[in-house]
Amino acid sequence: MDLDVLDAGCCGLAANFGVGRGHCNVPVACAEHGLWPAVTDAGPGTAILADGFSCRTQIEAGRLGRSGTHLAQLPARMLPESSAGNPRG
Repeated sequence: MDLDVLDAGCCGLAANFGVGRGHCNVPVACAEHGLWPAVTDAGPGTAILADGFSCRTQIEAGRLGRSGTHLAQLPARMLPESSAGNPRG
């Protein structure tokens, strides 16, 4: 398994700070600097690990056609579907 760690720092959203009046330009600038290009450059079969709710929200806000996955969800995606037909998540 290959792993690339984004070293650009925070996604920029920082919970409700990023959506507060007058702050929108800060999280967008942060995301444009590191997070959004990394997500865009990731191959289609690459899992985007984003533990924070804000970071997953920031990925969705970028309208990149990708979504972030919490660490707890990632192993579930690797499991085969059960005979009961439960989705892998």
